[in-house]
Amino acid sequence: MDLQLQGKRCVVLGGSRGIGRAVALGLAAEGADVAVCARGAGARGRNALQEVETSLRTYGRRIHVRPCDLADAASLAAFLDGARQAFGGVDVLVHNASALALGPSVADFEASLRVDVLAAARACEQVIPWMKAAGGGSIVLVASISGLEASPGPDFGYASAKAALIAYAKKLSIFHGPDRIRANAIAPGSIEFEGGLWDQVRRQDPPRYEAVRAGIPWGRMGTLQEVADVAVFLASPRAQWVTGACVPIDGGQHKGMR
Repeated sequence: MDLQLQGKRCVVLGGSRGIGRAVALGLAAEGADVAVCARGAGARGRNALQEVETSLRTYGRRIHVRPCDLADAASLAAFLDGARQAFGGVDVLVHNASALALGPSVADFEASLRVDVLAAARACEQVIPWMKAAGGGSIVLVASISGLEASPGPDFGYASAKAALIAYAKKLSIFHGPDRIRANAIAPGSIEFEGGLWDQVRRQDPPRYEAVRAGIPWGRMGTLQEVADVAVFLASPRAQWVTGACVPIDGGQHKGMR
């Protein structure tokens, strides 16, 4: 299937590792121009940005890769302005960044709101007028099944933020449908990749890992590619009649009916 992404101008917030990186590479593989940012703090962060930039260049498309602290409004605005200048506009916005604040404290709430929710709202506020002027666009917000169903963990702020993203995508879809701007959320389940959360849990807390894995009907964790494939499709013109949706990508892990 031709996803009709050739030449589309795409921005991925939080795209140096994990799901964001997989989505960025998936968009580039479909012929899109891709702008990626991530915090880039420390040697690990800088290396991750350099690595994704090198990988993106292999597709021969225009790229724009910069460090950006998404919790800082000015830094985010500057990155988005730079992406627009580099590409001449923005057709697709993917917000993947998360503080991954998984505890129960007010500080966890604040971190999740700053990075998971407010960064998404600021980015959409800045980019939507550009999309309107161009005749439309697509927004994909990366939420989680934690925003659909309560888990046993104490991730109060994280789960609340992910639920907020799902609601925000629905509201955007209603208000900006007349502008031909689609907005959807995806809700990944437990996704395992090298260096990721579930890779660490598998090494450090095998009983917890096995308990979660056993609760997934397919009997395994999901992969980055499985998430990226859905996100790239939703971002593409081939999903033009899908808006306001929240698509779980979890192998049946969450059990709620909607």
